[in-house]
Amino acid sequence: MKKIYFTVTNDLTYDQRMHRICTSLAGNHFEVVLVGRKLRRSLPLKTEQYKQKRVRCWFNKGKLFYIEINLRLFFLLLFKKMDGVCAIDLDTILPCLLISKLKNIPRMYDAHELFTGLKEVATRPAIESIWKKIERSTVPKFRWGYTVSESIAEEFHRRYRVDYQTIRNVPVLKPMDMTHPREKFILYQGAVNEARGFEYLIPAMKMIAYKLMICGDGNFMDQLKRLIVENKVQHIVELTGMLLPDELWKISQQATIGVAFAENTGINQYLALPNKFFDYIHAGLPQINVDFPEYRKLNDKYHVAVLVNNIEPKTIADAVNNLMADRVLLERLKQNCIKAREELNWQNEEKKLIRFYKNILAS
Repeated sequence: MKKIYFTVTNDLTYDQRMHRICTSLAGNHFEVVLVGRKLRRSLPLKTEQYKQKRVRCWFNKGKLFYIEINLRLFFLLLFKKMDGVCAIDLDTILPCLLISKLKNIPRMYDAHELFTGLKEVATRPAIESIWKKIERSTVPKFRWGYTVSESIAEEFHRRYRVDYQTIRNVPVLKPMDMTHPREKFILYQGAVNEARGFEYLIPAMKMIAYKLMICGDGNFMDQLKRLIVENKVQHIVELTGMLLPDELWKISQQATIGVAFAENTGINQYLALPNKFFDYIHAGLPQINVDFPEYRKLNDKYHVAVLVNNIEPKTIADAVNNLMADRVLLERLKQNCIKAREELNWQNEEKKLIRFYKNILAS
């Protein structure tokens, strides 16, 4: 049985993509170890088919954090036996590169995003310069890799001539709960980070009469709370913080509309295909999204969303109010979601993942 180590910088609890990947591989005769970070507020880990390991860090943000986590990952991996190692995103790629060379084992790159295209990186020249140097010096050395959208795979090929596969971040297909009636509220789920459009969505709520529930946390949470107060919409915006997957699944099936307004402030946002797009589909939840290439490509085929050309507050408010008022369109989009989830699910997508690892680690 081939043993693979995966490395991430989160605390594992809410990482549904890595849970799916590790569970699929563990169920197909791979021994899997997922390594992450232990925080003060980390919940106890659930028992899974794969092994999990957390490391503690003295620093939890900034340059010192990235230096420390990479050193800790390197020394942890150095003394472990493995047949392959996979770096999840650019922030864990260096230790995986070094370990693979020292142990003479295959190395894989799982790019959940185009890291150097994130707004928080691309808008800070000194930080961007460091990460671009890391990207240029490492990614070409990772012959085998995969990412979440065709557009990001094409960008990696344009930059580094690597041929990465697309393995989309789609949920496991499971039965929907049809017993709960839909409520008249709007749902945003996912990371509360920069470039997610909150500076436009929150002012838009002054023109919308429905509640907005924001389920998630991230580096923009303090600014988000200030925006809510400044725009005087505390009465219709609810912040739940991070929720366990089962709790989030229950809420998403009760909402009327899902929203996601990524800003075109970095190439990652423009080319990405975030998991919330598929999460909304699986909950039978019509969504309003931005007219970016990957969204348009899928919406042209499945017709599950309303796409807007810009994210000005009035545009958002008009789109929400019009969709809420159009019962026929709401029902049509919901039924299209129910059909689309039969194709866009992990049971189909995992087949590519399993072939990928079997081809690399075959005896």
